[in-house]
Amino acid sequence: MGRYLFALPALILLAAAPLSERYLLQSEDSDVSAKVAFFGLASKTARFPKISGTALIPAGDPANMTLDVTIDARALEAPDRVTLSRLRGPKFFWVEKYPTVTFSGQGLTMRDARAGKVSGNLTARGVTRPVELEVVFDDPPALAKSGETLGLTATTRINRRDFGMKSYSLIVGKMVDIKIRSRMRPG
Repeated sequence: MGRYLFALPALILLAAAPLSERYLLQSEDSDVSAKVAFFGLASKTARFPKISGTALIPAGDPANMTLDVTIDARALEAPDRVTLSRLRGPKFFWVEKYPTVTFSGQGLTMRDARAGKVSGNLTARGVTRPVELEVVFDDPPALAKSGETLGLTATTRINRRDFGMKSYSLIVGKMVDIKIRSRMRPG
């Protein structure tokens, strides 16, 4: 019986320690947009309204957070029919061959109570490149209570040519600004 008494304090500590929180991205409250310069004078923005994903945030250890997001490239929306056709075609996203864009992140480095950075890999058109997402939470995630929804906005900038999208170089800029707005609920 004596050895079981020694294990009791450890069990109490484990029971009192906060657990990791798993979040599901709420597709209906989330959106991804991609903005690129057009003719050097204006810009065009495409939207990806169908996204899904999960985040696992270990309590007290955001550096070991994991984030996996899948974007349905076939649902891509563009400001006009010609742009939409080109973006879905083989010179850009080639949605028939590559129907999804994915981001897989590992680790969250907080700069302050609401802002931080997630490092990971973005895969588009079958090409994977490292990217960093600048993340701003609606409310400090460290203060979130178990069961609460998290809202966030994330941004990054990529070179479309790094992902094999090299067409129309004189018309379409090479740098793409990506913005993600998301709500995640525990699940």
